[in-house]
Amino acid sequence: MRLDEQKRAAAEAAIKHVKSGMKLGLGTGSTARHFVDLVGDLVNKKGYDLACVPTSEATRKQAEGLGIKLITLEQEPVLDLTVDGADELDDALNLIKGGGGAHVREKIVATSSRQMIVIADESKRVAGLGAFPLPVEVVPYGVKATAYKIERIMHRLELKGAIVLRLKDGKPFVTDNGNVILDCALGSIVEPLKLSIQLSCVPGVVDHGLFIGIANKAYIAGAGGVAELDR
Repeated sequence: MRLDEQKRAAAEAAIKHVKSGMKLGLGTGSTARHFVDLVGDLVNKKGYDLACVPTSEATRKQAEGLGIKLITLEQEPVLDLTVDGADELDDALNLIKGGGGAHVREKIVATSSRQMIVIADESKRVAGLGAFPLPVEVVPYGVKATAYKIERIMHRLELKGAIVLRLKDGKPFVTDNGNVILDCALGSIVEPLKLSIQLSCVPGVVDHGLFIGIANKAYIAGAGGVAELDR
């Protein structure tokens, strides 16, 4: 299968978990787009009654275009299921997310759901996290001071790598939440839980792209078919 076909196959495996009457979280990214398309098919072709929370403005626009009913977490604070992609995942279903800059909303939605299913192509499966730069969303005020505090944490945990302000068209990339992102090129994260906890304690950090103990199941598509992983 070509890469896009792998992403579609993973989404097709996850869509089998969707039942009419569910409240769903809709992820963001190239793989999640396939899942949103399939949710649209359930609504428009099979008449499923679904209410969905998008994790980004891009996903919201896609879902609206497909006629999917959208709700907010203010209306429904507990969801049945969230399906989303990942930039990296290990066999314990720890994830790095945030390549598209939506990881804060993605984490809020995923942790508001009874179950999170990850869909990915086999290139995203890793023995250990860290080859993909870890995104850390921070408030624009005091970015350099926040970066320095993150650097100190990396030093204590014996992690080495550059901390770079994410840019778009030569200007700081701004998230849907109005914040900016520091991408941390760590190479290898030996203790992701410890790093997750320490980053979350830094003033100025909104949240980071480490999803530890959140995903329950993953469908990973490759040349030989779709593999299922459970936590």
